[in-house]
Amino acid sequence: MKRRLLAVGLLWSGWLCGQSENVKRLEQAAVVFEEVMGSVDKAVPQELLQRSHCVVVVPGLKKGAFIVGGKFGRGFLTCRKKGGAGWSGPGAVRVEGGSFGFQIGGSETDVIMLVMNQRGVGRLLSSKFTLGGDASVAAGPVGRTAAAETDARLTAEILTWSRSRGVFAGVSLQGATLRQDLAVNRELYGRTLENKEIVEGGMAAPPAASRLLTLITKHSSRK
Repeated sequence: MKRRLLAVGLLWSGWLCGQSENVKRLEQAAVVFEEVMGSVDKAVPQELLQRSHCVVVVPGLKKGAFIVGGKFGRGFLTCRKKGGAGWSGPGAVRVEGGSFGFQIGGSETDVIMLVMNQRGVGRLLSSKFTLGGDASVAAGPVGRTAAAETDARLTAEILTWSRSRGVFAGVSLQGATLRQDLAVNRELYGRTLENKEIVEGGMAAPPAASRLLTLITKHSSRK
């Protein structure tokens, strides 16, 4: 009996640790987005946020973790609600592999992605897709330079940025794979949900996502 209670206790403790880890990651995503947008001349251009359909934030993507010579990170996506007002509850994603360029440098890198059209949304809400393969991707412009960018860059399905060692820059994540993380969704929502169900089904966001969604709303409102 004691062994059974101990086993149950260990399982419960493990579940709580996993839950708090994912809540912490949501808070980290909010901090990353707030810090990036707090630097006017080095932020994601406001006009691109206003045009975006979805936002992905991956805090602390690691080099060489779980994948030899590769990259691995966990983060969250959110998409505009029907009608364009407000943002959906977050869906969990994993990012694996990809070519991140010389500016990545450090052992951990924060990544922000904007999905710019409905085709890109379809890719993002699939169970798995590859940047530059299944979906066109380009390094996003920084600060107030968006108006000077070429049509080719601004018509990409997904624009991407990274921040490493305090440097925030556009970076093309060619070859990186994004897949939904059903285990994290289950912990956040209490049942297994695909990202498409969360976004298109209007699932209420968990309280831990409040800060992130508030910040994204603040910087992306369409006038």
